[in-house]
Parts: sequence; structure tokens; C-alpha cells
Amino acid sequence: MRTTRTTRSGRLGLARPARTTAVLSTALLALSLGVLPAQAADAAGAPAGQVVARHLPALDRAALRDSLDAFHTAGMYGAFAAVRDGSEQWRGATGLAEPATGRPMAPNFEHRVGSITKSFTAVAVLQQVERGRIDLDAPVARYVPDLVPGERGEQVTVRMLLNHTSGIADHVLPAFPGLLQNPGKALDENRLRHVEPEELVRLGLATPPAEPRGEFSYSNTNFVLAGLILERVTGQDAEAYITRNVIRRAGLRHTYFPASASLRGPHAGMYESFFGFIDPPRDYSTYDMSWAGTAGALVSTTNDLNVFYRKLLGGKLIGPAALRAMKTTVPAVVTPDGEVVMRYGLGLYTMVMPSGGWYWGHDGAVFGAGTWSLATEDGRRQVTVAYNLMKYQRFDEQGHQLPDPVTPALYAFVDGAVSGGAPAAGEGLRSAAPLSAVAPPLVDRWPTPVHRAQP
Repeated sequence: MRTTRTTRSGRLGLARPARTTAVLSTALLALSLGVLPAQAADAAGAPAGQVVARHLPALDRAALRDSLDAFHTAGMYGAFAAVRDGSEQWRGATGLAEPATGRPMAPNFEHRVGSITKSFTAVAVLQQVERGRIDLDAPVARYVPDLVPGERGEQVTVRMLLNHTSGIADHVLPAFPGLLQNPGKALDENRLRHVEPEELVRLGLATPPAEPRGEFSYSNTNFVLAGLILERVTGQDAEAYITRNVIRRAGLRHTYFPASASLRGPHAGMYESFFGFIDPPRDYSTYDMSWAGTAGALVSTTNDLNVFYRKLLGGKLIGPAALRAMKTTVPAVVTPDGEVVMRYGLGLYTMVMPSGGWYWGHDGAVFGAGTWSLATEDGRRQVTVAYNLMKYQRFDEQGHQLPDPVTPALYAFVDGAVSGGAPAAGEGLRSAAPLSAVAPPLVDRWPTPVHRAQP
């Protein structure tokens, strides 16, 4: 994959820390504020959350194979995917699980799926809503007064946590001191560090919010708090509750919260580039995921995730009223001309793809591992893809994104798989604004630094 240096000083670009921090801050801001390409917005012909009514052709295995291979050819180390249309299924893999050894990717690997965890946590909370133990519109102070005290605890509701309108900031940057100055050092030093969820909440509450309460602002802290609320109302560990009542109820055999820093099944290496500041990219497949917890620590497979979302959208995990609440959305991504191209519900979002259809699902992004799962509204047609090189994008010294062939190839595969079409890599994405195609699908983003160093 072609790599363009973000700075000219030093192998890791760290000789000028102020410049490094400014460039990284701008890149992370892009990740936080990314919007879909203008052509994708122009193709949106249905209200948010409504799938464009049309016949979806049967799975074209040759086209899926070629499109996934194109994603690897564009520069992704390796990827694997599962596509489903009713009872018909296709699974495939491309590229390398370990570039240094040449070990190939396999379609049945386990993978860290990041913020797809949020859908599982939201289902668990909604199960408690159905039992009358949690009220979505109750203040969080009713359940965790010691964690969110005072006026904030009385004004933030459980619903606001689950749809990211709480005004509570993300905890990730403060949880990794020095991440913007020397990403590799910060990530390496914290590989085996365990962090309690209460500490993550404290870090999020102490950080100035990116948006005021009532406005959408993606924050992992929201779902860490949701997990702690689960613990208070059930008397059980949140991860144990989700395992018994969501994962097992869905019949998933390879989905779990890791008990250690290692995955327990076959998996690929997971390589983090951090926009070229970690060069060459390092494998972070072994990592203590307590920094993500009920917001992003799950391990799963592409097939398991398709099963999960199919059962969720089919009403097998929560009842009709809870599912309607989960699919009640707020604007999440808006183009510069005011077109809403993504809406966020409760741990679930709907977005328009370049071919024009609206689909439901979520994405996940952790160190070295990316995952994206989308489905039609009835859950019949689905795609889940996992890949093992993250923050591959490059920015110039002014923070402008440089041309990137990988993201269009990923969009082409996912769009073709879920819509039944087979767009060429980059179709519908060539006229994207400079910061609009940073990392699909543009919700599971690294947080924006509050204080940005000036060069």
C-alpha cells in the first residue's frame, strides 16, 4: 500500500511534537466529524431508516470474491466476510493474517469487533426496560447517583446514553496519556493495563464534551455507564449478564468478552498504523480491552454477527416495543449541504449507501481491528466484513486527507454485498470531500482532542 509521510522529520514523525500533535488532532477531528460522500447523500431516496424497496438479486459469489479481493489489492492487509440472503450464504477471505510470515486470512477467524458491542449492550438494557427495571427516560442518577452526581445526573437520561446525546465526553484519549505525542509508545505501555469501568466514567465526565447535551456526539463513556447501570439493576456483572441473556439467547458460539488480553480462538494479527505515526504498523491483537468494556470489548466472527443482527431485527431478542425504541433515531452524520445520511438509534444506526439503500447495523474500530455489519431492515440480506489494518489513512501537515484507495474499495464491497449490486471500487466516492471518507462507516470514531496543539 502506498504510504505518504505525514511529516518530514524522523521515521515516526515525532521529532516535532507540536506539529505531530496538531496533525493527529486534525486527523482525529476528521474521524469524529466525517460525513458520507456527496454522491451517497444524493442517492438517498427514502426516509431515514426505510430500505429502498427493490428486488435484491441472489448472491453473486464470483462478484463478492472479486470485490473482496479488490479491497486487499487496494492496500488492506487482509479481510474476511460473511454475506447472507435468507438461507443462502457466502463466506470468503482475502490477503494476509500476518504480512511478515505470509499466513493467509481465513473466513472463520475470531476478531475484535469494537463498538458493535454497543448493539449487544443496548439489547441487554432494553431487556431490562421490558422487565420494568429500567426506564429509558429516567435520569441516570436514579441508578448510579454516585457515578454521575449533581445536576448532570438528573438531566442525563438512559436514552441519552444509548443514542449518544448525553453530552458526556469520550474517555479514550484521557485513558491513553501521550497518545497524540507518541502513539506507539502509549499503546505499547498500556497493552496489559486493566482499567475499572468506574475510572473510565470519571475520565469521561472530567473531559469537556464535544457537543452540548441533546446533540449527537459519539462517546464510548455512554455505554460504559450503560453497563454499570445494568450491574446495579440486575445485581450481576454486566458482561456476564450480556453473555447469558444476549449472546447465548442468540445462539452465538464464537462471541465473548475476553477474560484475558488474548483471543482464545484462531485469529489474524491486528495492525495499527495511526495515520503513519506507527511505522511499520504493529500487531495489537493481544491487548487488555478493559479500556472499552461494554462499549467495545467483544470478540466475535462475521457469521455470528450476521446471526445476531438477523435475530435482533427479526424480533427474537427483544419485543416489538423495545425494537421500535431501538430504531427511533437522531441525526448523526450530516453533509455540508444539510443532508442527513446517517441516523443513530439505541446502539444501532441506519445509513444510506452509495447505491441508494438505507441499512441497519453498526461498525467497530479498535487498535488494529475493524468490523462493519449492515443488514436490510428485515434482516434477510446481510454483510459483515472484518479487516486487520487500522488508521491507514494519511494526512498532510495541514491535516488534509490524502487520496486513499482503500476506503472506496471497502465501501464498494459492503454496498455491493448488501444491495446485490457490484459497484466498481470507488464508484460513488470519487467526488468525496477531502475529509469525508476517512474510515467507514464514519460513526465509530476516535474522539476529538479538546486542546489541539498549534504548530
